[in-house]
Amino acid sequence: QNPLDKVICQLRFPSILRIDSDEPAAFQDRIRADYPLLNTRPQIDFAGNVPPEIAKLIANSLPVALMQGSRVYNFISGDDKWTVTLTRDFIALTASHAYRRWEDFQRRLTTVLTAAVEIYRPAFFQRIGLRYQNVLRRSVLNLKDVPWSKLLQPHIAGELTVPLPEGTIERISAVVLFKLGDGAKVQMQHGLGLAEGTGEVGYVIDSDFFTDERTEVPNALERLADFNREARHLFHWCITRQLHDAMGPQTL
Repeated sequence: QNPLDKVICQLRFPSILRIDSDEPAAFQDRIRADYPLLNTRPQIDFAGNVPPEIAKLIANSLPVALMQGSRVYNFISGDDKWTVTLTRDFIALTASHAYRRWEDFQRRLTTVLTAAVEIYRPAFFQRIGLRYQNVLRRSVLNLKDVPWSKLLQPHIAGELTVPLPEGTIERISAVVLFKLGDGAKVQMQHGLGLAEGTGEVGYVIDSDFFTDERTEVPNALERLADFNREARHLFHWCITRQLHDAMGPQTL
């Protein structure tokens, strides 16, 4: 019972103007078998703290005459579960309700990254990140009547360990920034929230592993594999054995 809603990997590099000046036809040809659908939109830098949903809505509503300059290219799988995003500043791979194993994700990422590196030759990566968005729903795990205090470790459950009637606490949100060493960090956001499209209150554990230090191109995949291992440890640090077993893990 995989709780992952989305997994996002992004690699930022110094701006490559050729991605804007020439449509990325060669890149599309390299990945089109797996990502046959394409949509594009302008890349707009908003001043201030504009929510991503609002920024996307504004960008998509602009007339064509104003859509010149920097572009966002989204290459999408036929089942709409995988998206490769390319701009002049970064490349990203997103899995939506599709992540099963790191090895599968890594294989897709390697194919996409190899194509981008061979065609555009980024000098290095300025920032690399790997983000895991988990949404825990008790109904899916046959744990509907089990309190969160039995499923989350005390250092995560916080106020949910207080003996209050179920539903008294409607929302909790916390953000923690950890140092991992070697210039890497992870920002973990966790708390109660509505599971999208269900109306059910679930527990979200959203962990964004990243480094803003320069990473040489040949070292990127190894660094991301390290982030994956740390993500597994962090998730297990958050949950109890009861929740772990309810998800039905299998030995690889």
